[in-house]
Amino acid sequence: MATACCPPRSLVALLGLLVLLGSIPPLFADTTQTGVASFYHNRFHGRRTANGERYRKDEYTAAHRRLPFDSRVRVTNLSNDRSVVVRINDRGPYARRRIIDLSRQAASDLGFIEKGVTKVKIEVLERGG
Repeated sequence: MATACCPPRSLVALLGLLVLLGSIPPLFADTTQTGVASFYHNRFHGRRTANGERYRKDEYTAAHRRLPFDSRVRVTNLSNDRSVVVRINDRGPYARRRIIDLSRQAASDLGFIEKGVTKVKIEVLERGG
């Protein structure tokens, strides 16, 4: 008797083909996302990020849960329309409802250091890999 836990190989192959042909969007198909951004506390300066490099508060880097490392994204503060381009080099944020954790320099340029968080739009410019 066959179990119902796994789809037939032919179905998996068909879904893979549809993704390649563009009929079903892949995991990172969305090129924009809106949500809440936060930034790294100074105590993380010099610590290792998920990709192995050291976090530098004066660089334009960020943490995202799913985007590949070295992806470049434009982050726009929706309250003042300022934007910066950052490179994804870490995983997170792990706080609920937040979609990106920015370096202190990026947050400063976006103008939300005093608030701590702000609503942003993220646009993927280049996918890492």
